[in-house]
Amino acid sequence: MKSFASDNYAGAHPAVLEAVAAANADHARAYGADPWTERVEARLREAFGPQARAFLVFNGTGANVLAIRAAIGRASAVICAESAHIAVDEGAAPEHVAGVKLMTVPTADGKIEPADVEARCVRLGDEHAAQPGLVSISQSTELGTLYAPDEIAALAEAAHERGLALHLDGARLAHAAAALDLPLRALTTDVGVDVVCLGGTKVGAIGVEAVVFLRPDLAEGVPYLRKQSLQLASKQRYLAAQLDALLEGERWRELAGHANAMAARLAAALDGVDGLRITQAVQANVVFAILPPEVTERLQRDWPFYVWDPATGEVRWMCSWDTTPDEVDAFAADVRAALAAATPAA
Repeated sequence: MKSFASDNYAGAHPAVLEAVAAANADHARAYGADPWTERVEARLREAFGPQARAFLVFNGTGANVLAIRAAIGRASAVICAESAHIAVDEGAAPEHVAGVKLMTVPTADGKIEPADVEARCVRLGDEHAAQPGLVSISQSTELGTLYAPDEIAALAEAAHERGLALHLDGARLAHAAAALDLPLRALTTDVGVDVVCLGGTKVGAIGVEAVVFLRPDLAEGVPYLRKQSLQLASKQRYLAAQLDALLEGERWRELAGHANAMAARLAAALDGVDGLRITQAVQANVVFAILPPEVTERLQRDWPFYVWDPATGEVRWMCSWDTTPDEVDAFAADVRAALAAATPAA
């Protein structure tokens, strides 16, 4: 099966599988005291700066919850976009596990601004009101849009002025860095991000994310929080081996860049087609569009993809590291054919 449903549908990159197989030799110390983890931690310090402390976890929800628990301190609320993954697609794990309130911000493009932070920082010091302690952004956003470095820096300044930390959900940070042609630290360390969740799963891993603390004080106690959050792997070498394969030679950049290019190819093939409207700027590896419901239903018989908003008919087409130009062209042709078949004859 090939689809445009999610980059989670894609398999693992061969280099990742080879790295896991290579790690499957002899015995190794458990719980991260192994050479693979040591090597990955060194690579992440190279990428994010010498002060970075990284903790490997199984999945993105676990990464976000761990980051929130570590960064929130004595406060009780997180400011984020209404469309943020932590607000929409994590089954209330931040609320249930981290015990925080999410202060969501409505946005047209998935991006929040300093004014949104200011607007949510009210009733400070009032014991009857949840107190914001963290601003959370996604890069790329859930709508496939990107924050420029200066936009992140402005948010960091707004957060820090009010004593808040800045968290970056980087499930697709690789795609953002590839699209902007920037190193990882230019979108994180250098612009004031305090903790970043670096995704591996959506760029060719079997399943691994890294919670990287760029403010060392936030990492205090995290080994205990990771265990409490059910995210400490006993055979961590297999997680580390996956991420090591992606970090080596910045392989992640090639894979994410390819996914971005496939989304751009798809958008170009469908731009201006009657009966279809692309709704978001195509900046990373996803295309959002509005289709007639009958066209969506027809296409989904052969091509799995998600309906993003049933009320408007907006759909999401996600490209992956293994999406091919032929698949993009075939899908685009089917979209055009389905639209033509649904259009009444003049």
